[in-house]
Amino acid sequence: MNYETLTYDVDADGVLLLTLNRPDNLNAFTVRMADELVDAYRRASTDDAVRAVVVTGAGRAFCAGMDLSVGGNVFGLDESLTPTLADLQERPVRPEIERGVRDTGGRVALAMYDCLKPIVGAINGAAVGVGATMTLPMDFRLVSERARFAFAFGRLGITPDACCTWFLPRIVGHERTLEWLYRADFVDAETAREAGLVRTVLPAEDLLPAALELARQLVAGRSAVSMALIRQMVLANAAQPHPRAAHDVESLAMFYTSIADGKEGVAAFLEKRDAAFGGRTSAMPPFYPWQPRDD
Repeated sequence: MNYETLTYDVDADGVLLLTLNRPDNLNAFTVRMADELVDAYRRASTDDAVRAVVVTGAGRAFCAGMDLSVGGNVFGLDESLTPTLADLQERPVRPEIERGVRDTGGRVALAMYDCLKPIVGAINGAAVGVGATMTLPMDFRLVSERARFAFAFGRLGITPDACCTWFLPRIVGHERTLEWLYRADFVDAETAREAGLVRTVLPAEDLLPAALELARQLVAGRSAVSMALIRQMVLANAAQPHPRAAHDVESLAMFYTSIADGKEGVAAFLEKRDAAFGGRTSAMPPFYPWQPRDD
């Protein structure tokens, strides 16, 4: 896919800088941007040149939310349909439901959830609506002092998107989630940090270098397959009703990594040298994926 709303740049350390690139529109979100983000996260998963992803916005905003200036249904939904929950749960989902009912931010969030690479946000300015909810599946969120978040759906008479009601309570808790969604006010960078939404608040000029450095530290000298499995296991297993479900997945993950990159890791430890891992996320162990994916 040729990207019109994003840039996709991989550096020599394997860090992908994914930039929302509609600065004249404050990187407002469109259906085209949703499609490109889904493609970019899926591409990064199987791109062995990519070790980690850093996401930021061009210009002075991260993302000002849905572009409300487009004609018709501004959320890209097909108003001729009368969908039911069963329509969304059937497999395969019919194309008219996939494109005309599923919220675009949710398609992006699920692609981020499925991503096999660590995701670091460098939130450089305002993140409103889907601009805020698309940050929730990130592993870490670093923000500029100028950044602020607004879960402003209630002001428009709509409801949260991008799997917000799954992610946000896990990050900031039930009560604070409801307050932010009810009030629909801006949350400044320091308040977001105190709530646990944000890892670090930085001067604007320090934000992107810090996010890139964190991404490099996460993956340097690590097995790409091990990192991919760790990310997926933490995201999925924490929501399981019993630890046995986590144990089953961990057993298979331990088995397959121990006979692959694990052998090199043990040898390197015993020989007191740096490991040279050969595992690739384009060739994951046979038990993966063990849960439904947004494919």
